Amino acid sequence: MIDKLEFVLALARERHFGRAAETCGVTQPTLSAGLKSLEDALGILIVQRSSRFQGFTPEGERVLDWARRIVGDAKAMRQEVDTLKRGLGGQVRIAVIPTALPMVARLTMPFRAAHPGVRFTVLSRTSGEILRLLDNLEIDAGLTYLDNEPVGQVRTVPLYEERYRLLTQRDGEFAGRSSVTWAEVGRLALCLLTPDMQNRRIIDQMLRRSGVEPDPMLVSNSTIVLVSHVRTGEWSTILPPILADSIGLSGGVASIPIVDPDVAHSVGLVVPYREPTTPLVTALVTEARRLARTNPG
Repeated sequence: MIDKLEFVLALARERHFGRAAETCGVTQPTLSAGLKSLEDALGILIVQRSSRFQGFTPEGERVLDWARRIVGDAKAMRQEVDTLKRGLGGQVRIAVIPTALPMVARLTMPFRAAHPGVRFTVLSRTSGEILRLLDNLEIDAGLTYLDNEPVGQVRTVPLYEERYRLLTQRDGEFAGRSSVTWAEVGRLALCLLTPDMQNRRIIDQMLRRSGVEPDPMLVSNSTIVLVSHVRTGEWSTILPPILADSIGLSGGVASIPIVDPDVAHSVGLVVPYREPTTPLVTALVTEARRLARTNPG
């Protein structure tokens, strides 16, 4: 039955019969037959019938919930048995919000030193995508915001508090300033992340609280694009210190704390809420807790 439940998970990820079959390494008729066999065994319809995937039935949604649990537990069991035989190894898949990407190395480097047999895949994703990927067992963990928008049924390890800085011309309007206000920032020609990013939603919220309607001149899902425009001297952007400090700002760019108010949001590790969990996730949580104790903030 596990293989048929994996078909359900693949269909939930891909929303397309052909692509789901491809990711499972089977033909589309084999996938369809497997789903039909599962429906017959349970006595329900799982998928809304059509030539194209149109979604799950209400009963199918419950089967999907159970599939995530059962397949996840089976994966944890196989990984634990392999760990007992060979030691900790395998692939850790982590999805990270763009503004937290510099934090990843602080987690992966000591983890790798302790467990040389482990390899990593790190993806840049929005906070919403991270939760979806966790639900569908496509990643093992995420680094995302913990306290601004709901994160659902996950285990969390807070790592640091994200604050915000203005990146702008060093000799521009705010030359020599040790801080600026959100209202002052709102007057500038800004380039910001796209609205699907939670960082952007936080910034928009803060600007509106200060009486400014957000109206960026450029949006991008890449922080590299934002910083490259700031370096032209014609644009400004808003980034957290952990990112601003990691990109090697040129002498012409100033990084100024934004206050009034001085807002902060918790960023940390999220993993599936499941017991027992996989040995890889257990080790990752242990490393994250160690990092949280030593991280200055």
